[in-house]
Amino acid sequence: MTEYVHYHTADLKADLRYLQLLSRSFPTLAKASTEVINLEAILDLPKGTEHFLTDIHGEAEAFQHVLKNASGTVKRKVTELFGNTLREGDIKDLCTLIYYPREKLQIVRQSERELTEWYEVMLNRLVRVCQTVSSKYTRSKVNKALPADFSYIIQELLHETESDLNKQAYFKQIISTIIATRRADDFIVAMCELIQRLVIDSLHIVGDIYDRGAGAHLIMDTLCDYHNVDIQWGNHDILWMGAFAGNDAMIANVLRISLRYGNLETLEEGYGINLLPLATMAMDAYADACLDAYMPRIKFSHRVYTDKEVRIMAMMHKAISVIQWKLEAQLIARRPDFNMADRSLLDKIDYAKGTIMLDGKEYELTDKFFPTIDPADPFRLSEAEQKIVNTLHNSFVNSEKLQKHMNLLLQNGSMYLARNNNLMFHASIPMNADGSFREVAVAGDRLSGKRLLDRLDQLVRIACIPDEVTDNAYEVDYMWYLWCGSDSPLFDKSKMATFERYMLADKATHEEVKGYYYQLNDSPEICDNILREFGLPTEGAHIINGHVPVKTTKGENPVKAGGKLLAIDGGFSRAYQKETGIAGYTLVYHSRGFQLVQHQPFESRQKAIEEGQDIISNTVLNEYKAKRLKVRDTDKGREIATQVDNLMRLLAAYRRGLIHEAN
Repeated sequence: MTEYVHYHTADLKADLRYLQLLSRSFPTLAKASTEVINLEAILDLPKGTEHFLTDIHGEAEAFQHVLKNASGTVKRKVTELFGNTLREGDIKDLCTLIYYPREKLQIVRQSERELTEWYEVMLNRLVRVCQTVSSKYTRSKVNKALPADFSYIIQELLHETESDLNKQAYFKQIISTIIATRRADDFIVAMCELIQRLVIDSLHIVGDIYDRGAGAHLIMDTLCDYHNVDIQWGNHDILWMGAFAGNDAMIANVLRISLRYGNLETLEEGYGINLLPLATMAMDAYADACLDAYMPRIKFSHRVYTDKEVRIMAMMHKAISVIQWKLEAQLIARRPDFNMADRSLLDKIDYAKGTIMLDGKEYELTDKFFPTIDPADPFRLSEAEQKIVNTLHNSFVNSEKLQKHMNLLLQNGSMYLARNNNLMFHASIPMNADGSFREVAVAGDRLSGKRLLDRLDQLVRIACIPDEVTDNAYEVDYMWYLWCGSDSPLFDKSKMATFERYMLADKATHEEVKGYYYQLNDSPEICDNILREFGLPTEGAHIINGHVPVKTTKGENPVKAGGKLLAIDGGFSRAYQKETGIAGYTLVYHSRGFQLVQHQPFESRQKAIEEGQDIISNTVLNEYKAKRLKVRDTDKGREIATQVDNLMRLLAAYRRGLIHEAN
């Protein structure tokens, strides 16, 4: 209960203009006091459950499943309810129904002989699960989440039970009539989707929705319809945002990565990007080329390709790689303040010998065939390449679906988010060797820490939302620096060694040295400094990151600095799972505390539906609170407490005649 203070008349008079505005919403003492009662009750509800995911990298099926099962929260709730009365197989079937109601119902209709009895049992079980997951919300909030077709019926079922002798027949009759009117399937789907909706109050995506997997556009479709989501931009998200903003070097990067992983679905089916001109040009220029370095990693693709298709993709892969290196060199030349001349490499090649000079040492190239490069002017695009760039540019900036998804990233996204004593950012805070915050040049200013991230957040919005007055050419170029610059908080490595990985056999040249943040973030003192920089307490607060996969096979631990930092990128992407040994970490923060969950690879949606296969998950960290967290312990609770205080001031003003109630 909020402790109320005595409001002095002088203070009320000082706030009179604000209180008069507030009185328009609450024009009588009765309405203001009713709102105080309502808000005070909300403050004592349990804290809503928050769900944290990162580095999804286009793995739509695994993402959808983790979203549906809420990282094991649904099964935990079902087990708590029915663990003593149902067998493990029955619990698994109920969970599968909640995750995939339409698909599971189709299987049940074909196999279940006593369908009416099955409906009765499942409807009763679903009502109990729904009552449990809705119990931490106000009726008003639950009602807003209800499907329109069944809103009244679900309200009745949620607030009545068979155990109430006066309502037994009423409750049973509702269930029976749902079945008799042949609405059971639709009602079950509505209940299951409501459970999924209520089990998680808010979803945090800590970066990297895009690249590698083929379903980033499907993930974004889901997020567009999600009830409460925020996104902390990752470097791969920024890559697509920069491409949408018209940065040609980033467009080339997007295509190169898509072709490298045999992922054309996102480009063609998701965003309608026309790849035919690139394919035509690539087949003309590279038909006779050795393409070993450019063969797509189709083992990670969901689509089956013929050998001919794979070779065409390899030609396209090489063509866009060369275009990328040219465009990046042009950008580096016009932005010397980026200090990235070491990444401009085509002019360091001896085309006659097939070698390149790096750091005073000569290396032989693994690929020496460059028909579109003029050694006298290596950064100039050929006429055919320029046409390709122009076509792709128009496709990216004019894609309606891409615009919708990028708008979501802008409206619901940011460089970082501090919420409920958790600081979320994708990769790092640039640092010096001594742990001090590193100054980074942005448009002539040198910024560090929170001021740096705030400025970059603003820069991204200027790049992606142009107007007729502002020249945003610098901001659009800087998006590329955010993608791969050594001092970018979204990358923070010595270099992006793309060229070396493709062109040089010496693996020492492939090394990308991580910034000091990654060497220092296991220190509680360093984490405390970061938390203070962003206005958070050092006790009970956490930093939550993704970006660098936690390689459990090498003994790496996602929990750092004595639990102050949680690195939850564990390999959602199938391309990483050989290195990480797992399929990612997710984090759940409920009213009892934190649960860090480690997932095994997700086999397939089909297996999950037909065989009830769930992702095998293990809790690797339980951080329980001695006292159950309530809404009043959250940022939202503090906002509500402020509203209560303002309303109490309004009540005092009414009672003292400073403001008159409406008639």
